Amino acid sequence: MRALLHFLCLLISLCPMAAANAQSRIEVVASFSILADITQQIGGERLHVSTLVAREADAHVFQPAPQDAKRIAQANAVIINGLGFEGWMERLIKAAGGKPRIILASKTMQPLKSSDPHLKGLDPHAWHDVAIVKSYVTTIRDGLIEIDPDGQAHYNQRAQAYLLQLDQLDAEIRASLAVIPAARRMIVTSHDAFGYFARAYAIRMLAPQGVSTETEASARDIAKVIKQIRAQSIPAVILENVSDPRLLEQIAKETGAKIGGKLYSDSLSLETGPASTYIDLMRHNTKTLKDAMMP
Repeated sequence: MRALLHFLCLLISLCPMAAANAQSRIEVVASFSILADITQQIGGERLHVSTLVAREADAHVFQPAPQDAKRIAQANAVIINGLGFEGWMERLIKAAGGKPRIILASKTMQPLKSSDPHLKGLDPHAWHDVAIVKSYVTTIRDGLIEIDPDGQAHYNQRAQAYLLQLDQLDAEIRASLAVIPAARRMIVTSHDAFGYFARAYAIRMLAPQGVSTETEASARDIAKVIKQIRAQSIPAVILENVSDPRLLEQIAKETGAKIGGKLYSDSLSLETGPASTYIDLMRHNTKTLKDAMMP
């Protein structure tokens, strides 16, 4: 009995400590799941990171709820991609009131241009180039240090370790795709989300739909893609986790191109899925593209 009482007293004494540790963590809201994972890799146990746009959800058509404004108002920092990706963010911040600390992940990179009317003339999908994500890491790290200077050594150490992982990932992607013949380095995806991947890793990617999934693919755009698939013998079309598959299924049927699996474009998979972290997403997408393009 005395041992049980001692255990209970010890447990009670530890509970306030655990609660204090939980309360002392920096509250961070990331706009979507890919940014949330990158931020968590840098912050570790010093952060509590939540996400506005859930895994497997489409940020282009996201509709914030009242509780999202409350989360923004209570956060120490809000991490956003920018480049027009979160078109709803300005309204959400206004609804939250005050001026939350915004960390713009894309702050130091040079974006690709876009003609999509739903965006600001820019292609926001920069995370598909690992070299650009390295700039995201340093920007987020520096923003976290400004908010939580006591954690500077912690953030620097974790960011440096993650940057090394990203270097390894980039080399891995290049080595994996190097075996694809130049004539077969072409693929069709649902919407134009892989421009940065295409530029970084020398893949030509076509899409009937624009940079935003809000843009409807026109009959002219669809006909153009079908013509290119036939003329250039593009080997496969690949579905995306956030896009309606029916359009590409119809294109594949009309052209005879195979359907080469599914890419993760604008969000992570569920935690039990094949793209539960950013690094897993890039590895999965690379393997899917390689398998689709191989002779």
